[in-house]
Amino acid sequence: MGKMAAALGSVATLGAEPGEDAFRKLFRFYRQSRPGTADLGGVIDFSAAHAARGTAPGAHKVLRSQLSVSSVSEHDAHRAGLQPVSKWQAYGLEGYPGFIFIPNPFLPGYQRHWVKQCLKFYSQKPNVCNLDKHMTKEETQDLWEQSKEFLRRKEVNKRRPRSLLEKLRWVTLGYHYNWDSKKYSADHYTPFPSDLAFLSEQVAAACGFQGFQAEAGILNYYRLDSTLGIHVDKSELDHSKPLLSFSFGQSAIFLLGGLKRDEVPTAMFMHSGDIMVMSGFSRLLNHAVPRVLPHPEGENLPQCLETSLPAVLPRDSVVEPCSVEDWQVCASYLKTARVNMTVRQVLATDQDFPLEPMEEKKRHIATGFCHLEDETSQVKWARLNPDS
Repeated sequence: MGKMAAALGSVATLGAEPGEDAFRKLFRFYRQSRPGTADLGGVIDFSAAHAARGTAPGAHKVLRSQLSVSSVSEHDAHRAGLQPVSKWQAYGLEGYPGFIFIPNPFLPGYQRHWVKQCLKFYSQKPNVCNLDKHMTKEETQDLWEQSKEFLRRKEVNKRRPRSLLEKLRWVTLGYHYNWDSKKYSADHYTPFPSDLAFLSEQVAAACGFQGFQAEAGILNYYRLDSTLGIHVDKSELDHSKPLLSFSFGQSAIFLLGGLKRDEVPTAMFMHSGDIMVMSGFSRLLNHAVPRVLPHPEGENLPQCLETSLPAVLPRDSVVEPCSVEDWQVCASYLKTARVNMTVRQVLATDQDFPLEPMEEKKRHIATGFCHLEDETSQVKWARLNPDS
């Protein structure tokens, strides 16, 4: 209780900027927060024992969420690298119907596959990334191959130039989100990764959303000074389907607010392997990431990423082996970074995109705008320069 009171007191003493709303004020407080101090006393940790007892002093009450255990077989869960659903812990928050938080349900070692996919495969063409605005297709053809030796030498040469992977801020999959028009379109699409679609379908089914179709993904790549601006994910044409979020790497603070930004948001930790589901009322709430937290012991990996993938995987697993060399590169990257995958269904069953005026259709190529911010940015949509 003392930590919570101290944190609330610190927020109260933070002077408001002109025209600043309640969400922006708390966003600014956590962006400037000091890990290991009372600043983080008001942040809910769903991995901690108190969450299981359903208490979060001074904040929204933590509730246990019921999962649909019978909707996902143990075999299918294992194929995706997940524990049986019966072993998952799932929580909600009073006042946020439709919000589900699942602390790391992955089997030991299996997070490594998804990290490798984000860095080595999902970043490849024909998928779209922030670097496309400033570089040719040839220059961004294989970011992994161009970056792996830089990252392997990271410990030896701290003053080296940053690799292209370290300049990566976002990648879009499936229906490619247009950061300029904030829309999806039928003619800006590439096949959605089948392994990520399978993982998403199992998580959605466990949360009661059978028939979920993974049609679009946005991967955000965070450095320790990155933030994600306050926003609402409302561009999908069917809001009855959930938004799924998967986190890997260093921990971060996530803020979940209300329908309006003058409502004070609730802060929670997102650790490696954690999954969040936003559905129903919570699907269209303001949210943001004001802070990525450095490992308390310096440049290290979270404990759950220290375990290797099993040598033998299920014959029909969508998870693939991760070589020692590949994991060396991934580990070097993640010691000072986190990766987040958000997956959504864009269209309702049998729904088509509305026809658009010709001039609007010409703008369907992504323009290089994203809501990832760096430490000094105050704007919601920040142009991402790969040389910054």
